Amino acid sequence: MVNLALAWAERYQEIHPEVRLSVTGGGSGTGIAALLNGTVDLANASRRIKPEEVAEAEKQGVRPTEFVVARDAIAVIVHPDNPVDHLTLQQISDIYQGKITNWREVGGEDRPIVLLSRETNSGTHVYFLEEVVRLGNAKATDILFSPETLLMPSSEGITAEVRQNPNAIGYDGLGYVTPEVKTLAIGFSPEGPFYQPSIETVNRGEYPIARDLYMYTAGEPEGALKAYLAWILSPEAQAIVKELGFVPIISGN
Repeated sequence: MVNLALAWAERYQEIHPEVRLSVTGGGSGTGIAALLNGTVDLANASRRIKPEEVAEAEKQGVRPTEFVVARDAIAVIVHPDNPVDHLTLQQISDIYQGKITNWREVGGEDRPIVLLSRETNSGTHVYFLEEVVRLGNAKATDILFSPETLLMPSSEGITAEVRQNPNAIGYDGLGYVTPEVKTLAIGFSPEGPFYQPSIETVNRGEYPIARDLYMYTAGEPEGALKAYLAWILSPEAQAIVKELGFVPIISGN
């Protein structure tokens, strides 16, 4: 969310110079924790707030209020020279669990697979673990990333490593994907169909790895905060969503 939040903040301050906005990254868990301890007014999150976080908020007299502000596709990326161009969700799950360890097992060359993931405090990490590695099975809490997975501190770090490592596989929000890496088409079954991540495939419900993006406030927003959130849901702000490669929530953008 950090790039999107920065772009929104910069644009809003241009049209409302009387408002000061400060944006800091660090992962969805960091933002939600800061909201609960009262050090921020607004928490950006690429995952929904967890029940245990809501419970902790209630202990502190805070009632988190949720706003869906954009949508995102999680792109699975590899080096451009990798001949593999599509995978099923089950294959990706097996790869990240360490059940599939060589590219030849999924139609590629005889090369070891190098696994890349965001760090555990990242909302993208949590979403990918729950919806891809665990295939959306909430009871499969014993299924984890392979111990061989390399945890990267940023989405840019994953892209940079994939760009230089022909054996690597990683995942990034669509807005972080650059032309120097190759996105894989994803499908539910070996027979297909397989879909590339895009605004169109997300809005049509075709691309399997898509999610909402959130902002949370402590209680109902008021004053300047309420006005800012209203602007974020406006056509002007949602146009920025599209410019950055994310998926607007307003039809026609």
